[in-house]
This record gives sequence, C-alpha cells and structure tokens, in this order.
Amino acid sequence: MLETVSGFLITLCVLPFLPFMLVYAAGLLRRESKPRSFRQAMDVTTPFLLVAAAALYNYLFASSFGFYLFMLILLLLAGLLGSAQNRKRGRIEPMRLLRGVWRLSFLLLAFCYVLLGVSGFIVHIVNS
Repeated sequence: MLETVSGFLITLCVLPFLPFMLVYAAGLLRRESKPRSFRQAMDVTTPFLLVAAAALYNYLFASSFGFYLFMLILLLLAGLLGSAQNRKRGRIEPMRLLRGVWRLSFLLLAFCYVLLGVSGFIVHIVNS
C-alpha cells in the first residue's frame, strides 16, 4: 500500500500538470465556476511544481541546491509583495500576502519547470 501511494506521489511530482488537470476537471464536474476551479488547481499544483522544478535544476546543474534556491526566491517575493502591500494599504494582510505569493509562485515555477525541462532535454540529447 505504501509503495502504491509513494508511486502515485512520485508520478504527480514528475508530471506536475497532471494534478492541475485532475483538480480543474473535478471542479468543473462539481459545477464550480471556471475561475474558482482554475485557482484551486493552481493552489494544489504549486507544491508539485516546486519539487519538480527543484529536481530539474539539480539534474541540470548537478547540485542539490535547487529546492533552497526556489525557497529563497519565494521568500524574496514575499518580502517584495509585503513591502508593496504595506506602502499601498499601510498594513500587511498575512492571508492575502500568502495567497499572492502562492499564486505568483505557481506562475514562476511553471515557467521554470518548462524552461528547465526543455534545457534538460537538450542537454540530455547533446550528451547522448
């Protein structure tokens, strides 16, 4: 049983857009609005993208720093968004800040996943 669950989680990490499609389709089947289903799919997919992009970075650059690099970037993004929120509203709303960082990290990580995936594919072909 543990091997089955482990295999399923590994598949979701290797193919991070699979959980996106599953959650989005489930939301549409429950008759939720498309924007709400899309946001929920983004929220669920972000941790899988984080693991996948970090693994691609580690493979491409032969390091083990990928996860920490992406976490550092997310912390910097949180600081910048918190500063902008403080200047605009005069206070920081933690839940709103967390939601903004989480959704922006989806966009950033999706871009990095595609970029690193294509780069890794090219490097693998060249080295073969």
